[in-house]
Amino acid sequence: MPQFAERMQGAQRSFIREILKITADPSVISFAGGLPNPASFPVTEVAAAAQAVLAESGASALQYSPTEGYLPLRQWIAERYRAKKGMEVDPADILITTGSQQALDLAAKVLVNAGDPVVIEKPGYLGAIQALSIFRPHWRSVPLHEDGPDLEALDKALAGAKLFYAVTSFQNPSGLSYSEEKRAQVAELLRRHDSFFLEDDPYGELRFAGRDLPPVYKERPEHSLLLGTFSKIAAPGFRLGWIVAKGEVMERLVIAKQAADLHTGSLDQMVVHRFLKDNDFEAHVLRIRKLYGDQCRAMQEAIARHFPKDVAVTEPEGGMFLWATLPEGLSSLELLKLAVERKVAFVPGAAFFVDGTGDNTLRLNYSNADAATIDEGIRRLAECMQAELARGRKS
Repeated sequence: MPQFAERMQGAQRSFIREILKITADPSVISFAGGLPNPASFPVTEVAAAAQAVLAESGASALQYSPTEGYLPLRQWIAERYRAKKGMEVDPADILITTGSQQALDLAAKVLVNAGDPVVIEKPGYLGAIQALSIFRPHWRSVPLHEDGPDLEALDKALAGAKLFYAVTSFQNPSGLSYSEEKRAQVAELLRRHDSFFLEDDPYGELRFAGRDLPPVYKERPEHSLLLGTFSKIAAPGFRLGWIVAKGEVMERLVIAKQAADLHTGSLDQMVVHRFLKDNDFEAHVLRIRKLYGDQCRAMQEAIARHFPKDVAVTEPEGGMFLWATLPEGLSSLELLKLAVERKVAFVPGAAFFVDGTGDNTLRLNYSNADAATIDEGIRRLAECMQAELARGRKS
């Protein structure tokens, strides 16, 4: 047998990616994947951008390029942070990555040793759990309230911790967001404990209700990394993300990136930049926000019509997910077995916990289905829930 590296012991396939194999069947209504709606993809605009880039800069677009990324794209990102969030970000503070998933991998490589205490939200993003687990941290988890983390629990968890990973806006999987007050309090706790903050912000542009808030990074840029992506606001097929970091942290990230893949694809970066430059990006984002807001409301209304009354569901102001909590004693994994038979899929919640809890929770994605499909899928899922509730009462 091959002698695998110790870091691979206990490493698991992504539960979500495995569920997506089930949803390849077109007869299955899927609330499982965190998939942007293809109706939002700017196909015509991207085609025009690609044609322009190849016609005007074809040789450089097909050549190797700097590790840090295409400078005009980094300048665009930095300017947007200044204009939209009031943040002082320099293009030198930005590293273009192959999706924000690579950003998680690079951050873990640079910051996490085996056994280091790493704090994560409860529930937490499965992709981050998978990426960081390769480096064998000692996990500590902090419960989420409607307005952000439990501050007393976070204070305890940060004692001696190397890193806190969080999704502060429209969190995956819960859909919850940190309030303005909680953002300031989290920044203060991070300063007190001198822990690194890895803030993931893939959904921040997708607010369809409430007031826009800047990342926690703005309150505490020292010892912090901020991740962003074009996957949710352009198209995931580009695999373009970025890290915002400063000084020595950025230097180490660049070294890790060079070792991983030299640089992210030049053509993709130049095409995305041309798309951003030649089109009304604000109008494009507004269309996505309206689409997802409509779909979220459609799912909330369907849940109100069909779900048992004792199933609790979050109320997000943006993003792509709802989070449901079943009555104690019911298993979302057992529910999934029934649901698949009824041709509807979701993600059981236990995959998002590092402490073995969450068996009675589940994640629902609303961004990739129309209102009629959402209603039918929720109706089928509700029937499965009723069957599980009846079985639980009998037992």
